[in-house]
Amino acid sequence: MKIYVTDPDGKEHALDALEGWRVMEIIKDYELPLKAECGGACCCATCHVYVHEDWVDKLYDIQDEEEDMLDEAMDVKDNSRLSCQILMSEELDGLKVTIAPGTEP
Repeated sequence: MKIYVTDPDGKEHALDALEGWRVMEIIKDYELPLKAECGGACCCATCHVYVHEDWVDKLYDIQDEEEDMLDEAMDVKDNSRLSCQILMSEELDGLKVTIAPGTEP
């Protein structure tokens, strides 16, 4: 499985993804610039990503807790999600996300 992550400089990275792993964990494992301060507990917005429009409808609906945390993020858009709340699955093979501004370490 792969995910494609665009970093803050606009460079796209093809990352190997494991089923059941959080997108945040995969991005961090590849040492891309993503702060992810709370480590996946949905207690901050420092793993904010933009999900490519082709993939937004393939994700489960955003939960209240995640939406509340996104209220604290910079430059929130309709396709904003917290990468710690996206679990990789076969259905998401090829997922494309962009690291949002304000999440750099």
